[in-house]
Amino acid sequence: MNDETRSITVQELRRWRDENREFALLDVREPWELEICRFADAHAIPLYDLPGRVSELKGSGPLVVICHHGIRSQQAVAWLRANGVVRAINLSGGLDAWAREIDPSMGVY
Repeated sequence: MNDETRSITVQELRRWRDENREFALLDVREPWELEICRFADAHAIPLYDLPGRVSELKGSGPLVVICHHGIRSQQAVAWLRANGVVRAINLSGGLDAWAREIDPSMGVY
């Protein structure tokens, strides 16, 4: 994890999953995007709903925030950290990078 950018790569996330590390996933994409591809264990809150639903975020481990390419999730991480959720980190490249580099069976768009 890069503390300066507060992000991890898809390779790091795969390692975390393989090691059964404790972390949570937050998907900030739109509902229509979730129909194409998603992590089954991700909590979905669209970016525009996040301020009103931040209380839904539970846990003490890292909160990996994901979106399509990593731009909206980076915005979400900045907002979350500014509002006290210091465990939030961005998935660089988003689900597109995951599908292309880790799991080619995942849908892309």
